[in-house]
Amino acid sequence: MKTIIVLPAYNAGKTLEKTINDIPENLRKSALLVDDASSDNTAETSEKLGITTIRHKKNMGYGANQKTCYKHALESGADIVVMLHPDYQYNPKIIPYLIGFIESGICDVMLANRIRTRKEALAGGMPVYKYISNRFLTFVENLVTGENLGEWHSGMRAYSRQVLETIPWRKNSDDFVFDTQFLVQCVNAGFRIGDVPVNTKYFAEASSINFSRSLKYGFASLYILLRYILHKNHILNCPLFSR
Repeated sequence: MKTIIVLPAYNAGKTLEKTINDIPENLRKSALLVDDASSDNTAETSEKLGITTIRHKKNMGYGANQKTCYKHALESGADIVVMLHPDYQYNPKIIPYLIGFIESGICDVMLANRIRTRKEALAGGMPVYKYISNRFLTFVENLVTGENLGEWHSGMRAYSRQVLETIPWRKNSDDFVFDTQFLVQCVNAGFRIGDVPVNTKYFAEASSINFSRSLKYGFASLYILLRYILHKNHILNCPLFSR
């Protein structure tokens, strides 16, 4: 199955080469980077590494970046699309395992789970407030949707083509809550979601939203769950959950 790895990038010039070098060699040639009008040398570094590179003329947001990624991946004939943050926070070496569960027909969506244990997550540098909020939101999201995922907020995911052709992700936010909307849409459509553990690391160059943006993201995620509950119970129709 044809796999394309998409990298939604913004100011990732310092970490991009390390990320690319850790992608299994047979998959590097399929990488596609979308640069969201970075102020550093992200796009130039990507092109120097031989990566297919698309540039946004202006900064459009994390969700909008992914929309460009998936549009071009589908147009390129991808059967499986892996989304990987190019900030070297996630270990790209597990990509074959994400792909394998989809190729074998076990799952339609795969996530890299950073929180195998509390000790491991905090030792990797995850801020305490992010760990607590991740645990709280993941608990609520699992409770509402009936899933049993290790975490809902991973920046490393794999989707089958059918998933990307079914759910209305183009209607989603252009901001960070895009990821939560996408997963709730997958649940609503009945797709099978799984996860595998990944070691993660927080460091100065790794991208990370600040406390206020994290707070906004958390409330936006809870709002999506509320809309999902109302939609499922035929109380209030939500366009995000219409195929």
